[in-house]
Amino acid sequence: MNLHGNPALLDQLAASHALGTLRGGARRRFETLARQSATVRASALIWQERFASMTELQAAQMPSPNVWKRIENTLAAQRQRPAGAAVVEVAMFDKLRRALGWWRGAAMAAALAGVAAVLVGVNLNREVGSQAGQLAQAAQQNAQLVAQLQATPDIQYVAVLADEHAAASVLVTFDPRKQTLVLKRVGGYQEASDKSLQLWALPPGSGPKSLGVLGSGPVIRLTAAEGAVKEAPALAISLEPKGGVPSEGGPTGPVLFKGALLQTAL
Repeated sequence: MNLHGNPALLDQLAASHALGTLRGGARRRFETLARQSATVRASALIWQERFASMTELQAAQMPSPNVWKRIENTLAAQRQRPAGAAVVEVAMFDKLRRALGWWRGAAMAAALAGVAAVLVGVNLNREVGSQAGQLAQAAQQNAQLVAQLQATPDIQYVAVLADEHAAASVLVTFDPRKQTLVLKRVGGYQEASDKSLQLWALPPGSGPKSLGVLGSGPVIRLTAAEGAVKEAPALAISLEPKGGVPSEGGPTGPVLFKGALLQTAL
């Protein structure tokens, strides 16, 4: 499967994987490709972040009081079961465990469908007296979603920086509209308190150029011009003294992570 030559298909598969609707052999093949390809890994991580942020718009739902009653009845019935029923219970648990992936996908799809339903309109079969409140709620949620979509970065460049063992450590995205590099730590590396990580562009035909020093948080934002990013086919992160080193001299410490910078339609 050549996903590199078909960005639309890659986008669709990454979204389905994050949503949980990509299952079975197709899901396993996609995850295998993600382990082998930095482009596929980047697409999968970006879609996971997008769906995770959209679920925040779904209003909290309180369970019905009848739910607790059914749980109590179920527990009481289980205490009264004979010992021979344990085998059946284990079999049922295995079925539930196998179905867990499907239910996760269904739950996420239901949440997103709920948001979409609010954007389309309110249920015309409701009583006339409640329509004003529904419209107000729809308008509020619509405004929240529009604000979120406007704040969504226009990602045109992606890099997955990996260590010497090809383990992904830092996900880098660049939004040329906002001239912002966003670096997300996805590995377990943490530099010492007297050291700093420094990001470098690696343009062809010239020495490395510093793009900034990383903070210690899980997500770091750096300002960068599109020209400085676009001309670099690869990025690298080195371990430097606290506060970093001047760009002119290049890295002075070991290069810990590096990876290709890819232009994408994500």
